[in-house]
Amino acid sequence: MTEKETKEVKASSPEQKHGNFQMKDGKIVLETNDEAEFSSHREIVGWLGRALSLIAVVTALFHMYTLTIAPMDPWKFRVMHVVLLSALGFALVPGWKRARAKIHLLDWVCIAASIGIAVYIFLYFDQLIFRMGVLPTTMDFVVALIGTILVLELARRTSGWSLTILAMVFIAYAFAGPYMPGILEHRGYSMERFFTYIYGLDGVFSVPISISSKYIILFIIFSAFLQVSGVGKFFVEWAFAISGHARGGPAKVAVLSSALMGTMNGTSAGNAVATGSLTIPLMRKVGYNPKFAAATEAVASTGGQIMPPIMGAGIFIMAEMTGIPYQSIMVAGVIPAALYFWSTYLMVDKEACKLGLDGFPRHMLPDIKSVMLRSYMFIPVLMLFGMLASGFSVIMSGVSAIFASFLVSWLTKENRMGPKEIWNALDLGVRGSIQLMAVCAAAGIIMGVIALTGIGLKFASLLLGLAGTSFFMALFFAMLISIILGMGMPTTAAYAVAASVIAPGLIRMGIDPLMAHFFVFYYACLSAITPPVALAAYAASGISGSDPMKTSITSFRLGISAYIVPFMFYYAPAILLQGEIIDIVIRSVTAAVGLYALASAVQAWCFGKVTRLQQLILLVSTFLLVSKPVYLDLTGAALLAVVIFMQYRKYGALKQSVISQYEHRATESA
Repeated sequence: MTEKETKEVKASSPEQKHGNFQMKDGKIVLETNDEAEFSSHREIVGWLGRALSLIAVVTALFHMYTLTIAPMDPWKFRVMHVVLLSALGFALVPGWKRARAKIHLLDWVCIAASIGIAVYIFLYFDQLIFRMGVLPTTMDFVVALIGTILVLELARRTSGWSLTILAMVFIAYAFAGPYMPGILEHRGYSMERFFTYIYGLDGVFSVPISISSKYIILFIIFSAFLQVSGVGKFFVEWAFAISGHARGGPAKVAVLSSALMGTMNGTSAGNAVATGSLTIPLMRKVGYNPKFAAATEAVASTGGQIMPPIMGAGIFIMAEMTGIPYQSIMVAGVIPAALYFWSTYLMVDKEACKLGLDGFPRHMLPDIKSVMLRSYMFIPVLMLFGMLASGFSVIMSGVSAIFASFLVSWLTKENRMGPKEIWNALDLGVRGSIQLMAVCAAAGIIMGVIALTGIGLKFASLLLGLAGTSFFMALFFAMLISIILGMGMPTTAAYAVAASVIAPGLIRMGIDPLMAHFFVFYYACLSAITPPVALAAYAASGISGSDPMKTSITSFRLGISAYIVPFMFYYAPAILLQGEIIDIVIRSVTAAVGLYALASAVQAWCFGKVTRLQQLILLVSTFLLVSKPVYLDLTGAALLAVVIFMQYRKYGALKQSVISQYEHRATESA
């Protein structure tokens, strides 16, 4: 901020709007829009609103009770999970714009059908477990067909058309198989067998819904408790206290706060809206253009999906599909996540250098001493991480973390959770689970088709053929398919679908299962910032007012390093903590240095403006530093040192701030 702006802020009224954010007593009011993801929900009041709130709370308590005290049959439990959230979903999420004012007749029909299907499954459960997908009756077929349609409709309402259309394409493929060419051909299936197979434990109620009912809903409730208990707000205050004053401060705050909050949030777009409602206006205030501000938040929010311990819930599906202990996957994700945010941090820092942007004055930010004295607010997350790393079950760790959030709230008077706040947290948690349940059910349909038709094994054979020519080309092809399959979908569904198609092929190539699934998982997450369908970038652009497509292109540029990191899993497996400690340290350090070179090349800035020749040298240095042979690392480091020497000699460390301010004024004049 300029000196003039600082003086204006000092002289302002005790509470005022400052751009799109609030000021009070000369300090920034740090309130994120925690309910932004429910903006598409109906606002139902009166007795009906209270009834829906009661159903949501009962749903939360039912899941916690069943998971911890009285387990029930897995299929019955998953059916209850789907029917309860479906009933709430059809009541709260309008099917079209004009139906937003009240619950429409069609919504009541969908609610009644959902309940009726659940009653049918419970009444004939003993017979259905033997005949579904094998020798179904006509009524079995009708129930399965209606149930599948309801899943697709709820997925459309909560997540848009992308996932619904993809699921419908896979359904059509199940019937068009006999007429398809080459590897896509299969013998085809009758409608009765197909739909009863899909609406069973191999489709809708398969792994994704298993994870949604056991883990996702539990951790979304945990996230709601973090919000209501004030822990979520503390994360933002901590990020501002640490880096709000730094060069381009709000952008760095976005990186830190999204890392903390994004791991708890099941969607990149949801995290971008929740934290971006605060960080994007602040980034614009210090001088970032709207496009860059939105892109920064989108990239940071997407990174939250790969941040341990929860990793946007995708980690639970990975553990279920691979059979690898959750703790092993969580620990393996630490260094890749650190590299992702290190690169993002460098990108925003170099942008701030180019534009000569400062952070906010200390007096406008939370007092760092006061914030640090409240570090006990980290206890729920640290406790969760510690219990998971110590081998406690995911469910026990999650429930304990929820209880810890409640206890921590009582350490500060303004955040104490009473019955009303607990009710609100349970309500918010269940409402936040509706979308993820819907996309998991729709992803189950796709996974069921893949298993039934064998298309996954055919893709595996195709990858093996490519690998016979070039492992790099096979990995590049896997990257493209993972991104394409994930476009327009929440992370959880994107990973589940991509893993079903791509991961088996990578494993058959000889790649370690953990490495193969991490590879697919990263690119499924990155689909949220990859043009042309970049959900996180589009969501953030809505807050900044920037062009969605241009924002997505900028987000792709900012997150470019993340597209390289998964290849390092294969060429340098130590990044996933596989191997000797010395090797892990060397790989991590060289990767971090390589990402510095990449950020300098992409942003065309080191100590000052980088020439085209220096950009080329930096790019070569990047690829040498992230490769496995030590002699290539040394060569890359030498090339980077040459550029740094040339830059320092030309500009000098003391000249940097003067140059930045000069170029910033020149940019404004232009």
